[in-house]
Amino acid sequence: MFDLLSVNFDDRITGWRTQSEVLRYHVLVLVTDGKVKYTINSQEVIAERGDFLYIPQSTLRSGDTIPGISHQKYTVLITLKPGINLNIPFLHQGEFIRFRLSNFNYFQHKFMKLFEEMREGRSYASLICTSLTQELIGLLARELEKPEVTPAKMHYAQQVKQYLLEHYRDPVEIDQLGKLIHRSPNYTTALFKEVFGQSPVRYLHHLRMQEACRLLLHSDMTVAEIALYLGYYDSSSFFRMFRKSIGMSPSEFIRPSR
Repeated sequence: MFDLLSVNFDDRITGWRTQSEVLRYHVLVLVTDGKVKYTINSQEVIAERGDFLYIPQSTLRSGDTIPGISHQKYTVLITLKPGINLNIPFLHQGEFIRFRLSNFNYFQHKFMKLFEEMREGRSYASLICTSLTQELIGLLARELEKPEVTPAKMHYAQQVKQYLLEHYRDPVEIDQLGKLIHRSPNYTTALFKEVFGQSPVRYLHHLRMQEACRLLLHSDMTVAEIALYLGYYDSSSFFRMFRKSIGMSPSEFIRPSR
């Protein structure tokens, strides 16, 4: 179907630059912080946090740091095998795409998981990375086909999202979220899922798991303390959610880094 060449994470690299060249591969880019400049077939493009870029093979591309602005981004390089049609429109149209993802945190986690798996190089990494890349491409294709969300729906969904960002450690009921935007719980759940691709509850757990990963790597808190801090009063529930979301236990997650 395709060959996965590399997965990279550029973490605020001082003076980052890539020379002008005609690409021999396809590039998927997710900008996770800051801004970065690309020149695509002589057209300047400024990509910022939340932007997904698809740069097709045979594109004349160069990239450069914007003076005074650092950036973080994931890049995935793939080639398509000759004669294979994946039925993924954006891969076969051969056109540059810049797209603002509605569910940025979800896709950031997917790119991060792919990068970590590629970097660690554990057993069956090649098989797992190919599967993760295939899933990621399918999810991006689905995202690109979504009908445009009305400004009113986006406003309500953003209200709910902001509330979850501010209260992700607290017990949150769907009734609360419905009252926040003066809509029914069922409507609120359906609206959030339409805009962001997942339910408010799933997004809440996603935020908690992202924070759990950060605390596991960069704090002295025990797993039990992290579970309690994030609102899981039963440690076993935290363990189950972590394994379901991250694909490994908390101890397995921190083992390569310590």
